[in-house]
Amino acid sequence: MKFSEMQYTRPNLDETLEALSWLRQQIETADSADAQLDLYASFDTLCRHVSTMATLAEIRHTVDTRDAFYEKEREFYDENGPVLADRQLEVYKALLASPFRGEMEQKLGSMVFEKMEIDVKSQTPEVLDLMAEENRLTTAYQKLYASAQIPFDGKVLTVSQMAPYKMNPDRAVRKAAYEAEGAWFDSHREELDELYDKLVKNRTQQARVMGYENFIPLGAIRMRRIGYTLEDMAAYRASVKRDIVPVVTRLKALQHKRTGVQDPKFYDDGFCFPQGNPAPKGTPDEILAAGRKMYEELSPETAAFIRDMFESECFDVLSKPGKAPGGYCTYLPDYKLPFIFSNFNATSDDVDVLTHEAGHAFAAWVAAKKELPAILEEAGMESCEIHSMSMEFLTGDYHHLFFGSDTDRYELAHAEDAIYFLPYGTMVDEFQHIVYANPDMTPAQRNETWAKLEKEFRPWLDFADLPFYGRGAGWQRQLHIYEIPFYYLDYCLAQTVALQFFTSFLKDKKDAWNRYLALVEKAGTVSYPGLVAAAGFDSPFQDGTMRRLGGEVADWIEAQDRTLQQADKE
Repeated sequence: MKFSEMQYTRPNLDETLEALSWLRQQIETADSADAQLDLYASFDTLCRHVSTMATLAEIRHTVDTRDAFYEKEREFYDENGPVLADRQLEVYKALLASPFRGEMEQKLGSMVFEKMEIDVKSQTPEVLDLMAEENRLTTAYQKLYASAQIPFDGKVLTVSQMAPYKMNPDRAVRKAAYEAEGAWFDSHREELDELYDKLVKNRTQQARVMGYENFIPLGAIRMRRIGYTLEDMAAYRASVKRDIVPVVTRLKALQHKRTGVQDPKFYDDGFCFPQGNPAPKGTPDEILAAGRKMYEELSPETAAFIRDMFESECFDVLSKPGKAPGGYCTYLPDYKLPFIFSNFNATSDDVDVLTHEAGHAFAAWVAAKKELPAILEEAGMESCEIHSMSMEFLTGDYHHLFFGSDTDRYELAHAEDAIYFLPYGTMVDEFQHIVYANPDMTPAQRNETWAKLEKEFRPWLDFADLPFYGRGAGWQRQLHIYEIPFYYLDYCLAQTVALQFFTSFLKDKKDAWNRYLALVEKAGTVSYPGLVAAAGFDSPFQDGTMRRLGGEVADWIEAQDRTLQQADKE
C-alpha cells in the first residue's frame, strides 16, 4: 500500500482505554501462561494499531505544520498520549506480577520483561497532566521553529534552506547567512527562553512528584538505558573530553590549513575545502534514484528493502514552507513499513539522509520480518543510531553515484564530521545534566553555561560578535534539547560504534557488512552492550576505547588529506 492510501482514523479514546483495562483484568485472572500469552498478543495488536494512527498523524502534521486537521490530531495525542501510556503500563504491571512470568520469559525472552520493568518506572498517574503539558510545550517549540521565514539572498527561507549558504565558498556569504539565521532566533528570544524554562520546570516537577531529586534519573529511565549507568555515561563524556577533543583540535587546524582560512571563526567551522564543500550532483529525483541503485546493489537484503520503500512511497524529503525542521525515520506497525522524513537542501546532508535515515528504516524493516512483540522490534535509541550512523560508512563503495569526482572529498569531510560530532554531542549531554541539576537557572545562566562548555569541548571555535551564537544561545537551535532530553548522547554512543564499523570497513568490507547484519538481526532483543558485543567491537565505556579509536580515525583523515593535497598539486 502507498503511504498516500493509508487511511487515518482517530482511535476512540474511551473504547481503547476500556479495552486496555479489560486486558489487564483478564491477565490478572488468567490461570495459565498460555492464556496470558494470548492476551499479551491481543494487547500487542491493539497497541500497534494505536501507534500506527498516532504515527500517521505525526507524519502528516510534520509534513505541513499548517494543516489544521492534523494539528488538531497532534493536539489530541499530546493531550491523551500520557493517559494511553499509563493504561498500557498497567498491563505491563500485571504481566510483571504474573505467577507465570518464568514460563512467559522462556517463550518471549527476558528482555521483554526488562523493558517492561524500566517502562513502569517512567511515569505514574500523578504526572499525566504534567506530561500532557510537556507535549504541548514541545509542539509549540516545533511549530515556532518550523515557522521560521528568514529573508536572505532575495528570498524567504526556512532554517533548513539556509544550510547551503552557511557552507558557501565565499566567506562573506557564510558570515551573512549565520547572521541572518541568528537574527531570526534572536527575534524570538523571549519565546525560546520561556518555552525551555517551562519545560525544565515541568520535567523537574514530574521527577519530584515521582520521588526523584531531579529529572536526571527519570530522564535516563525514559531513555530506556539498560546495561549501563549514569556513572558510565559521565565517564564516557570525560573520555571524549580527554581523548577526543585534543584530536579534533589538531584536525581542525589541518582543515583550516586546507581551506586557507586565516583567523577562523564559527562561520568557517563547516567549510571543508577551498573549492567548496562536496555537494550531490543532480536533482532530488536523481539523488533518490541513485539511492535506490545503491541499495539494490549493496546486498540482497537491502535490495528487497528499498523496493518495498519505493513501492509504498514512504518518503517525504523535499524542503518546503510549513514543513517541520530536521529529519527522522519512523515506523508504521500495521503496515510493517518504515517512513523517512527529511528536508533536502542541496548539500551532502541529502545523501546522509539516504544513508542515515535509511539505516534506521532498514533495521525496522528487518525487525518487522521477525514477528517479534512490538517491544522487541526496536532496540534502544543508542542502538538504533548504530544502524543509521554505520550505514553512512558501509555504503562507501556507492558514494560516487552522488558525488562523482568529488567522492574522495566527501569521504574525507564525512569522516571528519563523524569524529567532530563527538565533542559537540557530549557537550549537549553535559549541558542538560547541568541544567536539570540546577532547574532554577535563569536563561542568562544557561547561556553562560553553554558558552563555558564550548570552551571546554570545542576550544577551537571563535563566535566573535555573531548574533544568537555569540551570546551562548546556540543550544536553542538543537531540537533534541527541547523535545527529547538526554537523547543526544545516544548519537555519540552510536557514533563510537559506527567509527569502529568504518575502521573495520577499511580493512575488510565483507566482514564489516556481516558484522552489521549480525547486529541488525538482533533487533531489540539485547541491550546496547550486547549489540556492541554482537558486532565484535569495543565498548565505549571500556578504558582506552576512545583513545585508540580517535587515533585510528585521525590517522586515516590525515592520510586522506595528504592524498588529496597531492592530487590537487598534480
